[in-house]
Amino acid sequence: MTDAPAYFAHPTAVLDEGCRIGDGCRIWHFAHLMPGCELGEKCSIGQNVMVADGVKLGRNVKVQNNVSLYTGVECADDVFLGPSVVFTNVRNPRSAVVRRDQYQPTVLEKGVSIGANSTIVCGVRLGEYAFVGAGSVVTKDVKPYALVYGNPARQHGWMSAFGHRLQFDAAGQATCPESGEEYLLTNHQVSRISIR
Repeated sequence: MTDAPAYFAHPTAVLDEGCRIGDGCRIWHFAHLMPGCELGEKCSIGQNVMVADGVKLGRNVKVQNNVSLYTGVECADDVFLGPSVVFTNVRNPRSAVVRRDQYQPTVLEKGVSIGANSTIVCGVRLGEYAFVGAGSVVTKDVKPYALVYGNPARQHGWMSAFGHRLQFDAAGQATCPESGEEYLLTNHQVSRISIR
């Protein structure tokens, strides 16, 4: 008799041999985990999600319905991917040209949030706690704590780790209204100077 898995998978989910699933994960209807993908502990994989070979998700990553994570995508801990977020892995695809050896990495650092129906073009890095508004098209790197939205996505401000707009004073300091954590803006970069 074998031990029950330390995760939940809906009966309609397809878990290919060779996928690695961390303890406490929840995998919902019609999801497909391909060989060689890796989920950290306590991830949530929504309905109709595909996780390709080589994709790595950290701990507590939440992937909402209808997201395809293609080879080259890597998410650190606590990343949130809204419904129908789109990733790519080749910048110049052609049906008749095989470019499987040209996949470009897309890296989402700790705490990144991406709003529903956004597209993330491959080869970019989203810094920790970056926030991408719904319906955006991200074509270049995003700074840590930056708020970006639009097509193409442009920066419109800064966000705290708790997901609130930061309003910096003349000294370049701001406080998150929910957590009370303090932030510093210097040389167009934000850093957290107190952590709750």
